[in-house]
Amino acid sequence: MATKAQQKNKAGATPRIVNKRATFDYTIEERFEAGLVLRGWEVKSVRAGRTQINLAHVYIRDGELFLCNAHMNPADQVCTHETLETNRTRKLLMHRREIMKLIGRVERQGYTLIPLNLHFSKGRVKVDIALARGKREYEKRADESKKEWKREQERIMKKDSRGRNVY
Repeated sequence: MATKAQQKNKAGATPRIVNKRATFDYTIEERFEAGLVLRGWEVKSVRAGRTQINLAHVYIRDGELFLCNAHMNPADQVCTHETLETNRTRKLLMHRREIMKLIGRVERQGYTLIPLNLHFSKGRVKVDIALARGKREYEKRADESKKEWKREQERIMKKDSRGRNVY
């Protein structure tokens, strides 16, 4: 029998903050998971779902990765003696080999590092980052038309409870 904590995690009670603009603006080549250096109130805001990473990006400085422009609104129970920086730059934690691989791909091959989502893994906040290339305008239009056609196909194929097609 599963404990209450396990049941809560299976139900997906912990929020997953997703960057919806990532797949629209970029073609994703490869995904990586990285740890995130956060303060206590920032973890609470991620758990409460008060975080936005739509405009965030990852940059490299001195062989380290940093998450920039991730906005975290403070939760209600934040301590008053600490100064709150909602848009501060946060350090990402990865193995040195993985970081060197990413640095090589970004500098030589013209890739970009973007955050895809924030989630909890074993009680710690993790961020999925992607090695991606920017899409051109015509690629965005083509993807949008494909999605629209799939929606149209599903609508056509949908049947009501009596087996008739619904138009």
